[in-house]
Amino acid sequence: MWFYGVKILITALLVVAVSEVARRSTIAGAVLASIPLVSFLAIVWLYIQTKNTQLISQLSQDIVWLVLPSLVFFIMLPWLLRHKWHFSVAISLATVATIICYLLVLLVLRWVR
Repeated sequence: MWFYGVKILITALLVVAVSEVARRSTIAGAVLASIPLVSFLAIVWLYIQTKNTQLISQLSQDIVWLVLPSLVFFIMLPWLLRHKWHFSVAISLATVATIICYLLVLLVLRWVR
């Protein structure tokens, strides 16, 4: 049980660190946020718990495909904000577009596998 507490604590600290660094420097926050920390931590935690490198390999490959639809959010949100869309509308539209893209990629992955 303590292992879950450690995982939660480290993960939460990283998220807080990104937001705090971004308040001082958006570029430094962006660099920290762009590092695939969640993926890295998930892979490390999965290896510690299972030692199953085949499972980790599959997870890594799936992450590559699912990074693509996440880019929609990071392209669409700043574009909408620069064009004076209200923040709540812009983030909602970017999120919905990203979810749609995720669903499309998942359908394609199911079809090709």
